[in-house]
Amino acid sequence: MYIASFLSEQDPKSIDISQQAHRRPLSPATDCSPLVEYDEKSTPQRFIRSGIPRTNAVDRQRSRLFSPPVPPPSPAEAAPAALTVWLKSLLFNCNGFTVFDSKGNLVFRVDEYARSGNKGEIVLMDAAGNSRLTIRRKKLSLGEHWQIYDGEEAANPLFSVRKYVKFIQSNSKSLAHVSPCVSPPGTASGSDGGEGFEVEGFYAQRCCQVYDGRRRVVAEIRRKEDVGGAAFGLDVFRLVVQPGFDVAVAMAIVIVLEEMFGSRRSEFRV
Repeated sequence: MYIASFLSEQDPKSIDISQQAHRRPLSPATDCSPLVEYDEKSTPQRFIRSGIPRTNAVDRQRSRLFSPPVPPPSPAEAAPAALTVWLKSLLFNCNGFTVFDSKGNLVFRVDEYARSGNKGEIVLMDAAGNSRLTIRRKKLSLGEHWQIYDGEEAANPLFSVRKYVKFIQSNSKSLAHVSPCVSPPGTASGSDGGEGFEVEGFYAQRCCQVYDGRRRVVAEIRRKEDVGGAAFGLDVFRLVVQPGFDVAVAMAIVIVLEEMFGSRRSEFRV
């Protein structure tokens, strides 16, 4: 737990919008005082309590006062998921990943023994050790081609990830293309449009973005900020996942990027 708290700092507490609204002083246009109307015969103005407005201004005031309030969005639904990824297994003599949430809780893990016979296959597990996704390298394919499966027993892949190949010198930031093989739950609804996702950036510098078919960022890899004078290297970084996109799928994409462009990319090769 010391490692988890060291790698993940607490996020700022979400602001209670409803409490803010109660504390904010009301303007005259939204004051909850009784409705008033203007009596043209009075000089100066005389305000008479009435339940029947006679002017457009009072109509607008009544509409503002008595229209049903719009509930604020839930902070859990609106806020992106900020994960801390550590390129290290918590088990001795293992290679892998350890992933914490913003509160320091273990979320995902990958434990691969250095001399295991499961080369070319990586299993993403949750904190309890249950298999979430399996990443397998496709054999006999041109270029690097990885597939993401649901659990360990699924026969059909959910996603196919191909490394972007630059035949000529180019300034393109494209790293890989993620194609959905099916329409799994948990991915951004209506975001891929059958076109899949593009991964762009520089993984070696821990600066990558995952774009959907509408060029919206659904996941992002960032450098870990220094905390309390402690500098983090490339083995510790952030994974920020937007609402509506499955964090397990985002983590699987990170694992594939490590296999394609990371310093340990030969450890799981066939």
